[in-house]
Amino acid sequence: MFSRFLRQRRRLRHFARHPLQDMLSGWGEARALPSPATQDLLRLAQEDPASALQRLHSRAEGLSPREAAARLGRVGPNRVEHAGPLPWWRHLGHCLVDPFNLLLAALALVSWFPHDLTATIVITCMVALSTALRFPQEHRSSRTAEGLLALVGNTATVMRQTRREVPLQKVVPGDVVLLSAGDMVPADGRVLTARDLFIAQAALTGESLPVEKSAERTAGDGADPLSQTNLVFMGTNVVSGTATMLVVHTGTRTFFGALAAHSTATLETPYAFQTGVNSVGWLLIRFAAVMVPVVLLVNGLTKGDWVAAFFFALAVAVGLTPEMLPMIVTATLARGAVNLARRKVVVKRLDAIQNLGAMDVLCTDKTGTLTQDRIALAQHIDPLGQPSEAVLTLAFLNSHYQSGLKNLLDRAVLDHVELPAELELEKRYRKIDEIPFD
Repeated sequence: MFSRFLRQRRRLRHFARHPLQDMLSGWGEARALPSPATQDLLRLAQEDPASALQRLHSRAEGLSPREAAARLGRVGPNRVEHAGPLPWWRHLGHCLVDPFNLLLAALALVSWFPHDLTATIVITCMVALSTALRFPQEHRSSRTAEGLLALVGNTATVMRQTRREVPLQKVVPGDVVLLSAGDMVPADGRVLTARDLFIAQAALTGESLPVEKSAERTAGDGADPLSQTNLVFMGTNVVSGTATMLVVHTGTRTFFGALAAHSTATLETPYAFQTGVNSVGWLLIRFAAVMVPVVLLVNGLTKGDWVAAFFFALAVAVGLTPEMLPMIVTATLARGAVNLARRKVVVKRLDAIQNLGAMDVLCTDKTGTLTQDRIALAQHIDPLGQPSEAVLTLAFLNSHYQSGLKNLLDRAVLDHVELPAELELEKRYRKIDEIPFD
């Protein structure tokens, strides 16, 4: 009750701790990161890369596909917990249980006792119609959103005797992963080699600046894995540089997995519209709880006919309650959801539509995605403005051999697929070293 009181008044943050603080201090829930996982990371941080590979029964060239498949079957997919769709019966229960529906159900039950079938049927129909409008729309939107999530997938570059791209879910402990600028770290692990490697781990530690990582073994000072300079964690990303890492923990055994499990265990904050409607419903319930007994007592004591007084008090309760309000609200929100669906917008919960309609200004920083997200190479010229094949050659060599993030400019240059054969890259060129892009 106290948590609900704080959430409704948006004051919960003043009483909350960061979930990672709970995990590291041991005050968290049962889903906190287990101490053996922390000890494994700290032990590997104090060993050299060769010993770390040996401890996880891996090699510098990575696992074989057969070994990786066996470990995947043993430890499970590299997936963190998230709030999935509710079962249909629980979703139906959520659509049924709100203050207005509870009030109407109570009135229908009270009307049924004196055999007032007309009032009972009308009130029950209002509840059924409201639920019938809300449940199919939200259930269909939830399934559509899950389908969209299934279409999105990231990959990691791993060494499994040869370099190959695999989905993040198939990364297993013992894998050797290649990292470069722009990559997401797929799991918790130990850095084997690094060159100008900077990791942004604000999602875990809140540090605004990237942290430099290296492959050097630590002296074992400190029990916090997040402070170790040779450990990287799921949920962080590479800002600059290149590296290879040895995967130690995946899925729910990672710091990010424990943090996600902690987050999914918290209750959702109600929308402002939902809070407003619920407050009106509870106001009517409190008003009826006061007025109905008063009317019953006054009529019963003054007229002496308690049966007639009961029916009059029941009529007052029915008159105080706007039976059509839940259905009108749901029908209006459902109409908004249909209009948004025509514009390719999926709304998982109808109550959120009012928040969308209440916006005056929507600011977005997704111009590359909203447009084509593509750059085309139109000309390659020298400083004098003359077309130059040498400029194109140098640009192609730079984009082809760099180990950092292939940005839109690189992709535009690399679209000239005929150049590798013309330049004879395999025979005439060999990369010795580089200064990674930052």
